[in-house]
Amino acid sequence: MKRLEYGWIVVATLCVTETVSWGIVYYGFPVFLQAMERDLAVSRVAVTGALSLALAISALAALPVGRWIDRHGARALMTAGSCLAFLLVIAWSRVQSIGALYAVWAAMGVAMAMILYQPAFAAVVQWFPHRRERALLTVTLAAGFASTIFMPVAAWLLAWLGWRAALTVLAIFLGAVTIPAHALILRAPDGLGHSADAGGHVSTDATLSMALRHSVFWVLALAFAFASFTVVSLNIHMIPYLGQHGYSTRLAASIVGWIGGMQVPGRLLFVPITAWLGAAWVTGSLFFAEAAAMALLAAGALGAGLAPMILLFGAAAGMFTLAQATAVADIWGRRHYASISGAMAIPGNLARALGPVGSTLLYAWLGGYARVFWLLTAALAITGIAVLVTEHRAAPHAAAPGVDAASVPNI
Repeated sequence: MKRLEYGWIVVATLCVTETVSWGIVYYGFPVFLQAMERDLAVSRVAVTGALSLALAISALAALPVGRWIDRHGARALMTAGSCLAFLLVIAWSRVQSIGALYAVWAAMGVAMAMILYQPAFAAVVQWFPHRRERALLTVTLAAGFASTIFMPVAAWLLAWLGWRAALTVLAIFLGAVTIPAHALILRAPDGLGHSADAGGHVSTDATLSMALRHSVFWVLALAFAFASFTVVSLNIHMIPYLGQHGYSTRLAASIVGWIGGMQVPGRLLFVPITAWLGAAWVTGSLFFAEAAAMALLAAGALGAGLAPMILLFGAAAGMFTLAQATAVADIWGRRHYASISGAMAIPGNLARALGPVGSTLLYAWLGGYARVFWLLTAALAITGIAVLVTEHRAAPHAAAPGVDAASVPNI
């Protein structure tokens, strides 16, 4: 079978396994949040702290996970991660104390690093030397429906069976789908781990140490981290902010849901817009789009004014996933993609873990949501300028010593 044909089989497999993994492991947690509070007799802050811990550990595990994938491919690691996730969801269903919950979710952080987007993106990039954007888009579009599918299913199981039995059912489904799919289908392309490409030429792709020595890596890593922080902050505080302006909880939650729903059309637009304007302009412009959305909120543009805010923020959030996934391969090449991508994901995952607490502290310090949103607006605009300036200098800066800068493409 031709390389490209099997690459699309890998993509189809990851569409299924990423949807199931995100739907059960990540989106299952908020569904069972109140039930865990009651059963374990602890506060909501204490329970949500377990998820924050998992996200932080997932961030730290991203680098060793990436190094493994660069050397050995994704199959063994993602299979092991699915096995671990299956066992941990079973263990989660049996916790009897907050300490046990934290222990399970600390380990779940490692499993998340092994089965969610970063390793999946690395597997896709290994199979697609060119035009990888469509393959990555396909995976993110499918997984974008994870919450839509699994949150209602989990809620139905919760009401029917209780949270412990519901988790057991979901764990069995998780294991039955993802373990054999990763083990049997997710093989690496021939020649992985060697420095020569298909034409016998020595690879000029940058290594992780080379990428870390250049400002473009750090600017992008911190910029994407701030984007993650902003998305989490909005998700956490949008409902209480709208509640202060007379919106019911149900209506405010629907608005937040529409922001999430706009990520799908945003991702669909990413490939054609990038082909038209170039990835550097698109990536930088995403920060300006989010800044405009935050400015609308800060100015109190509610009612009809929420429509452009939902459109801008939701579409930009969806595009950020693809922008980060493609940036590493476009600037530094595919050979060490997983290592560099894993390192770049660390600040973003830490920002996602700290977002709920950090944004709440900002609210307390500034004394109101309008001031928080204006601060985020200014920071997003400054970040967008920094990204545009840095990305247009990416090629000469990202080139490895002794490598012609033209051989490392601009993002």
